[in-house]
Amino acid sequence: MSSASRHEQKPCVVIPAYREQRMIRDVVQRVRTYVQPVIVVDDGSPDRTAEEAADAGAVVIRHTANMGKGVALNTGFNYARQNRFDYLITLDADGQHDPADIPRFIEAYERTGIPVLIGNRMGALSNMPQVRKWTNCGMSWFLSRAMNQYVPDTQCGFRLYRCDVLPFIEAQSTRFAAESEILLHIASRGIRMDAVPITVIYNEEISKINPIRDTFRFFLMLSRYYRSQNRSRQRQ
Repeated sequence: MSSASRHEQKPCVVIPAYREQRMIRDVVQRVRTYVQPVIVVDDGSPDRTAEEAADAGAVVIRHTANMGKGVALNTGFNYARQNRFDYLITLDADGQHDPADIPRFIEAYERTGIPVLIGNRMGALSNMPQVRKWTNCGMSWFLSRAMNQYVPDTQCGFRLYRCDVLPFIEAQSTRFAAESEILLHIASRGIRMDAVPITVIYNEEISKINPIRDTFRFFLMLSRYYRSQNRSRQRQ
């Protein structure tokens, strides 16, 4: 497919959100200057996240209960497939991903056609909180070894997916480990990946990621994935 035909493809943006009433309006408004529509998956927020997103112009899909980021992403993926979008961009709802970086993903995709592009924050480690830096670097090292290919920032949720790869990447993990599991499924099928440098905004909000709990979930996900792969090989 030529870069000219990729330029004509139809994108959307998927934002999983939980208890983000303070930031979601601004995030949606800024994203809509680059890509429309914006689909916000409100993952059972007890506050006004859904209302603020809708008022900002987003298509809002609501979960009746909090089911985790992995489930919210799958909901957004299904919406994109059912509505025949060609590719989608995911980013977080807390304002740490700068929507001004969206054109970097689009330009890289239109130029190369690589079906999965992952944001890379590792060029700005001095701005990253220390605990998060250790967690991200450690998990990226482990996951790159598991995938047999290097991805500098496997924990970054700012990504582009071509929609024809979505049927192959649905994760069993419901929480933050889902994004790592997605990369394992991509790598196991030989789907090409690349990185796009992005800027990150660290505001005063406390991260929803718990380094101890979510690191444990990460290794639990890795163990489950290896067991699944071994069972698949034994059946062959």
